[in-house]
This record gives sequence, structure tokens and C-alpha cells, in this order.
Amino acid sequence: MEWTFTEYFALMFGLIFTQNFVLSQFLGLCPFFGVSKKRDSAVGMGLAVIFVMTLASVVTMLIYKGLFLNPSLEKYHMAEYLDIASFILVIASLVQFVEIVLKKLAPALYKSLGIFLPLITTNCAVLGVTQIKLTEFARPEYSLAQAVWLQSLYGIFGGIGFTLALYLMAGVREHLETAMIPESMKGMPIAVISGCCMALAFFGFQGFV
Repeated sequence: MEWTFTEYFALMFGLIFTQNFVLSQFLGLCPFFGVSKKRDSAVGMGLAVIFVMTLASVVTMLIYKGLFLNPSLEKYHMAEYLDIASFILVIASLVQFVEIVLKKLAPALYKSLGIFLPLITTNCAVLGVTQIKLTEFARPEYSLAQAVWLQSLYGIFGGIGFTLALYLMAGVREHLETAMIPESMKGMPIAVISGCCMALAFFGFQGFV
């Protein structure tokens, strides 16, 4: 089953704007608020999430369609009780790999991300990207290669949308540091209000595709 350019564009535009994981589906809010104080750390976190989302999407689809739905193994119904457990194991392994690489190659970024880097393991957006379109892309009309390709695009575009939201929020919060804000609104209260305003702005893209 081949996709048209319009379908690819709709997938990309939707995941970045109209169905943004953070601003439309409200997934991954912990790093969205926790690592959006500086644009540098926001970009670092965003790139780490794109990497984990993409590889997790590929590996989980290979496990799900290539192993769990394999005709010789389908009788064991592993897709019904092993999917989430195995996907979390894949995500945790990838996050551990990212931690090791950043600690070795970019210690300043590793330190600035702090506890939110290992928390990618429990980031619901990362698990969501492996689950939301899983059964749709794993349908029999798609070959294993097509399913992996579509799932990888879902991970890439979902990660880009996550990074965009994080970067825009970081830009807003950097300006808020020098703004005249009532004492009771400083910190998380104004961050939540800003995030809600950004979500409303992104809803303006609804209906484009």
C-alpha cells in the first residue's frame, strides 16, 4: 500500500502543528515545563527526544509486526501482554545510550538537562509515539518495511513537533525573566499560562490538512 505525497505532508504537518504531542495531545508536559527555561537546553533535550523517538519507533515496530504478529508466533498472543513492557525496555535502553554519549561528549549539556534526561524513559510522548499508530501501521496491507518506514516518520515528525514546542516555550520564558510579573505569578504559574496560550495558538492550524 503506497502513500501519496499529500498523505506524507498531512502526517508531517499534523505531528508538528495540528496534532503536536505537547500542545495538542498534552503528552510530555514534564520536560516541556522543566527544560524550557533556556533555549540551549531545550534544543539539547529536543534532539535527544527525536533520537529516542525515532529509534524507539523503528525497533518497536520490528518487535511488534516482525515478531509478535509473525504467523508462526501469533498463536501465543504476545502482542496482547508483552507490547508495553517490551517497548518500555527498548526506550529505557535508548535513553541509557543517550545518557552515556552526552555525559562523554557534552558534559555541560548533560548537567543542564539534569534529572529530565533519564526521565525520557517515562516521557508519555515517547511511549505514545510507539503506540498511537502502531496497530494502524501494522495492518496486513503494509509490508514490514513499509510499517517500519511509516512508524519511523511518525517518530521523527513527532520529535520535531516536540522540539519546536520546547524551543518556543524556552524563548518565551527567557523573555519572561526580564518582564514585570506579579510575584505570585512568577515561575510555574506564568509558565503554565504561557503554555496554554501557545496551545491555543497552535489550535489555529486546525483544518489546514
